[in-house]
Amino acid sequence: MRRLATLLLAASSLLATAGAAQARDLVDVQVRDLDRHELLPVHPHRGKAWVEGRPGHRYAIRLQNLTGERVLAVVSVDGVNVVSGETAATGQSGYVLGPWQSMEVKGWRKSLSEVAAFHFTQLPDSYAARTGRPDNVGVIGVAAFRERRHWPMPAPTPIAESRAADAARAGRAHEAQRAAPGAARQEIGTGHGERRHDRASYTQFERASSRPDEVVALWYDSRRALVARGVLPRRWPGRGHEPQPFPVGFVPDP
Repeated sequence: MRRLATLLLAASSLLATAGAAQARDLVDVQVRDLDRHELLPVHPHRGKAWVEGRPGHRYAIRLQNLTGERVLAVVSVDGVNVVSGETAATGQSGYVLGPWQSMEVKGWRKSLSEVAAFHFTQLPDSYAARTGRPDNVGVIGVAAFRERRHWPMPAPTPIAESRAADAARAGRAHEAQRAAPGAARQEIGTGHGERRHDRASYTQFERASSRPDEVVALWYDSRRALVARGVLPRRWPGRGHEPQPFPVGFVPDP
């Protein structure tokens, strides 16, 4: 059933489009290291997208609406809704992005004027672990919804076609959320950092469907853990690359 929900709209944090965007239908999701002022590279590995988190660094989740219509983005970090603090579910509150709008989610929403900053930290110090929910530490999720259009609807879709479309959407969401066991245990999570000013206001948004139109997931961990998982190449001690059997050059004097 379609339902009318009161949701949070980010009133600030409008940004110019920057960085290489991944191909998405509704919302592009990236992570920006606020201490190094850079977007974190995405490393595909076994059907999942990974980013490297540096312990102690603050970060923001950058959202880009890729459509000319309003879109609702329900955002979770470590399995926790970033607005309400509830164990995350797609039917909860989120941020509404205007047509083509970009914004950054910089922390756990504490009020309409403040957030507690996101920062990478050791897993036991993560907000999820400290509130007794460590099982989903290490993943950022965005469930995107289209807005219901208030004009005459087209002719009903045949039942078989409608079921096929529902199955395709469900399959895409399942694939995005699938977390195959890695070669290493999760090392870092997201902490509940210092308060920072970040204004928001309420708005209304009626979802076109109770199911997300798109689910995007980004997994993260420390460099050491990503190397152990095979996501990043292993570095040789004291060298910036692997040794080569036939390097170009001549024999130097000893």
